[in-house]
Amino acid sequence: MPEVFITCAVTGAGDTVGKSDKVPFTPEAIASDVVAAAAAGAAIAHIHVRDPITGDPDRTVDYYQEVVERVRASDTDVVINLTAGMGGDLVIGSVEAPIPLNPNETDLAGATERLDHVRLLRPEICTLDCGTMNFGEGNYVATNTHDTLSEMARQIKAIGVRPEIEVFDTGQLWEAKALVDQGLIEAPVMVQLCMGVRWGAPNDLNTFMAMVNNVPQDWTFSAFSLGRDQLPYVGLAAIAGGNARVGLEDNLYLDRGELATNETLTARAKKILEDMNFDVIGPDRVREKLELRKWTP
Repeated sequence: MPEVFITCAVTGAGDTVGKSDKVPFTPEAIASDVVAAAAAGAAIAHIHVRDPITGDPDRTVDYYQEVVERVRASDTDVVINLTAGMGGDLVIGSVEAPIPLNPNETDLAGATERLDHVRLLRPEICTLDCGTMNFGEGNYVATNTHDTLSEMARQIKAIGVRPEIEVFDTGQLWEAKALVDQGLIEAPVMVQLCMGVRWGAPNDLNTFMAMVNNVPQDWTFSAFSLGRDQLPYVGLAAIAGGNARVGLEDNLYLDRGELATNETLTARAKKILEDMNFDVIGPDRVREKLELRKWTP
């Protein structure tokens, strides 16, 4: 049977905490959801952190450290994948007066600072968002310049962590290939196709297959979409030759009117894949396929 692995993206940085009481936002709750998702079949846990009081997105290193240490102390076998996407948030002042930038929402950090938690905690994987794009509504721009990406890729390689390249559109896949060609990202290459995120690649089948067909054959890819399209994309990604991602970062519902948890979304994804005769593999096999370096104390 063809092999497929599941990534669970447990909390993200979106405005979801107020929409579902299932979204974890304290380090303890995030770690608990990682453990539950792993037990349900997730080989990889993709981790953001949040302010433990307000639930707002955050990138405080101490929060990452608490989450990771709690997961490791639980003896749960799961591949840890920490986001490195935070610190590229640019919000202009207004459409008529873009400067000065909005000081309350802009969070721009240098390449080294954006990787401080990765350097400290040595996860097996961290993300590298390969491009700049308008993101959602308003005046927000997710900012990742070519030079910043090159430096982050260089540092990730030096740390000894495998980057998961996140691409939200075709130009970002082009950027990722350039980083690989420059030797800044080594094989085996792992890419996440992020579909249906405004204003990146729409999640229609033609666009999705255009993305898939432009992924080099020797790369490993996963794919996901948002909301009601998350679970259909589990099967679609597998049929297209990739792997699946689910989790409350991207979708809050298991069924119409039924709020999901990371555990139930992962369990549903595993059932979908097994019913389609895919072999859902665990973290050890993923480490073997992607040549990951497991943390040791």
